[in-house]
Amino acid sequence: MTTPASDDPRPAPYGTPDAPRIAVRGEAHLEVDPEIARIGVTVASRGKDRRAALDDLTRRNATALDLIKSYGEAVERVETGAFSISPELKDKGRGERVHAYHGSVHITAELTDFTALGELTTRLADLELTRVDGPWWALRPCSPAHREARQQAVREAVQRAREYAEALGTSLVALVELADIGAEDAQPYRGRMRSMAYAAGAEDAPAALDLEPQRQTVEATVNARFTMAPPTL
Repeated sequence: MTTPASDDPRPAPYGTPDAPRIAVRGEAHLEVDPEIARIGVTVASRGKDRRAALDDLTRRNATALDLIKSYGEAVERVETGAFSISPELKDKGRGERVHAYHGSVHITAELTDFTALGELTTRLADLELTRVDGPWWALRPCSPAHREARQQAVREAVQRAREYAEALGTSLVALVELADIGAEDAQPYRGRMRSMAYAAGAEDAPAALDLEPQRQTVEATVNARFTMAPPTL
């Protein structure tokens, strides 16, 4: 019994002798300068009673925020994170007696002007009961570097497929499939300087830190499948 020919116009999954397929992977690895830097600022306070600790924390938090905002357009974003007021209990004695209250509030600042970054970081670290962590370098999600990496990965896939076809004495005919394996952003926390916690005490303003931005790695990978003209083997 003769099996009737299929009317399905789609090519076979792995190609045919008349329309052989080439499957390749294209990759791109770029190193680019960071676009933003983030720092974390933790402001603390201590008081004999809850109200004193809260008032002191409010004052210190306002001082830190005013300092950050004084840098104008160099600071792209300021956000307040965790806030806490907690009691410190006495080690000795009967019952739960409060010795003091501790307060803290966390601020995150995002800067685009790296010239101002070192100065702001040291001025914040010079405030009393203030801790500074960072910077963490990063690219924006919409950075042109991501687009360039993806385009470069596609160009590499086409070039690789063309070279395979040329090795067989033939040429590419059509693109069958292009699959984005994923473009990995640079990790924003790779470029980190040591955390700092300094108490103010010096009369003169501290010298600005010389911070060198860490280059960011952007990667993209694609899988591509092409058909080629039948080679003569």
